[in-house]
Amino acid sequence: MTIPQVTPDWAYEREHWRRGYFRVAGVDEAGRGAWAGPVTVAAVILPGTAQDYPFRDSKQLTAAQREEFAAEVRRVAVTYAIEHAWPAEIDEKNILGATHAAALRALARLEPPPQALVTDYLKLRVDIPISAPPKADALSYTVAAASLLAKTERDRLMLELDAQHPGYGFAGHKGYGAPAHRAALRDLGVTDLHRRSYAPIRALLDTPSPLFDLETT
Repeated sequence: MTIPQVTPDWAYEREHWRRGYFRVAGVDEAGRGAWAGPVTVAAVILPGTAQDYPFRDSKQLTAAQREEFAAEVRRVAVTYAIEHAWPAEIDEKNILGATHAAALRALARLEPPPQALVTDYLKLRVDIPISAPPKADALSYTVAAASLLAKTERDRLMLELDAQHPGYGFAGHKGYGAPAHRAALRDLGVTDLHRRSYAPIRALLDTPSPLFDLETT
């Protein structure tokens, strides 16, 4: 059974427009659940014209579609910014804290600055109005646009990191806990790209036996 895709609209942005806040930034991230590599956050302000775009939650699209639509986001956006929180920051602040920090860095780079925000359930501490509904990347055009930028930029980085750390398969699994990644960790060990505060990585560091099985963590 095929689940129909959800089409984003401007409902959350309109709530802010009605109150006089016309520069509404969408914020989304990619890579929160990965074991390696950064969490990547994008912030985007689209023109407030309420026109339809092909932008969708990046998880609903193929890699080729994501690249095509991300290029369109860059073309039409009023402004956008992308920031990363790398494993050291994630281990220091935890994944939620690091995601918030990267989001705030991205927002600080927007010019002109946003007057209001829509995020994918990311309840940022900001001094402007914010809407943070769940699944906003499937519901809001601006958050879908941010989702596309975050996902494509993080995927590009993981391709680069794959070349720098051969054998781990980062180009394929993008740092998530896939079987190939688990096997590489057993065979090759933990790198500085791995999030050492994450339970499977922490357990591997605490149990250096080659017979250790990540499936049991």
